[in-house]
Amino acid sequence: MYQIEAWSALRKARHDRRRDRSWSSVSRNVWALGVTSLFTDIASEMVGTVLPIYLVLHLGLTPFHYGIVDGLYHGVTALLRLFSGVVVDRSNRCKELAFIGYGISAVSRLGLLFAGISWPLIASVVAVDRAAKGLRTVPRDVLISLSSQSATLATSFGVHRALDSAGAMLGPLVALAILAALPEAFDVVFVCSFSVAVCGVGVLVFFVRNPKSRAAVPETGGGLSPLFEFRRGLQDPRLLRLTVAATLLSAATVSDGFIYLVLQDQVGFNAGLFPLLYVGTSASYLALAVPAGRLADRVGRRTALLTGYCFLALSYFLTMQPDIGITGLVGCLLLLGTHYALTDGVLMAFASGFLPIDRRGTGLAALTTATSLTRLGASVIFGVLWTQLGLRVALTVFAVGLLLAVTFTYFIVERDTAQDVDSDA
Repeated sequence: MYQIEAWSALRKARHDRRRDRSWSSVSRNVWALGVTSLFTDIASEMVGTVLPIYLVLHLGLTPFHYGIVDGLYHGVTALLRLFSGVVVDRSNRCKELAFIGYGISAVSRLGLLFAGISWPLIASVVAVDRAAKGLRTVPRDVLISLSSQSATLATSFGVHRALDSAGAMLGPLVALAILAALPEAFDVVFVCSFSVAVCGVGVLVFFVRNPKSRAAVPETGGGLSPLFEFRRGLQDPRLLRLTVAATLLSAATVSDGFIYLVLQDQVGFNAGLFPLLYVGTSASYLALAVPAGRLADRVGRRTALLTGYCFLALSYFLTMQPDIGITGLVGCLLLLGTHYALTDGVLMAFASGFLPIDRRGTGLAALTTATSLTRLGASVIFGVLWTQLGLRVALTVFAVGLLLAVTFTYFIVERDTAQDVDSDA
């Protein structure tokens, strides 16, 4: 049934050329935010991509311990997302709040200089960095949505995510180049990461503007707590259904770090090449982010979202093959990149398409908070299953869970058609 819907949507999109929008029409604000994210992701991935192999193979952590650190990496962002969403909806300070988040994230790079080989200290620095990410993500996405037309929201998010993934692809390469020239000079990597992050903050300061439409939004409920705003936001039945569906999908999502550890073990390549796995995923994400966004705007964002999670499920089954080889490894990276292209920005565009401007920050914060907390729990649970029952059982449980979540989402989330998108423009 889902395949029939997807095929019909694709056929309609192919014959309806008048709906085609070029990525070149994306606003300057979105491009500037994309460049900011590009620099920030270069800085983040210079450090983040070596953590799995460093913690598990060098420091000897078990998959359970790594699951805790990885869960913090994904889940701690939720601590400040809801707060930032409420602040965005009560003020005109999207850019200013994003600046604080990007600035804290940049400074946290220097904290790695003092963490040494202590994994608790490393985890603490990562937590600060991720908390800063939680602070900046919602105002950044609200800026993107307010700087875009309704009918091309997914395209705008696709352009931003493409630049973001370009940074995620370049970061590991820069780190590898530094360490190849200066073996074990991790302090140089950290200082370089800080410098690149500062460049990203500079782009935000000088080239990003708060959209004028934001000034027309009245401040509401100044004395209300973030928790009250969270509950009020979820009173929108469409947002509630989408949040429940996204939470279930996130609960069955295996962290990339775990997938890469499995691939490294099965293929047996040199551990020093581990960061290149992130590069492969980011490269495919970069190539597909804008086309995936344009496709989502044309065939429907629910269709694109569910297709993306089907690709993720395929990556699980491919990873479980005993003799995966280099071809299977490349295929897995392509599947992961395609998954992100069809889900990451598309989910934000989906919610932004129906959320009113005066509650958009809180709504996006509620959605991303729920999924981030779920990703934290999913990482810990996957680590426990791997440690106690073995890798194959853990992957099987998550693959089955993901397919069930996709089926559930198909029935509870309303389809958004291309006609619906245009009617809102």
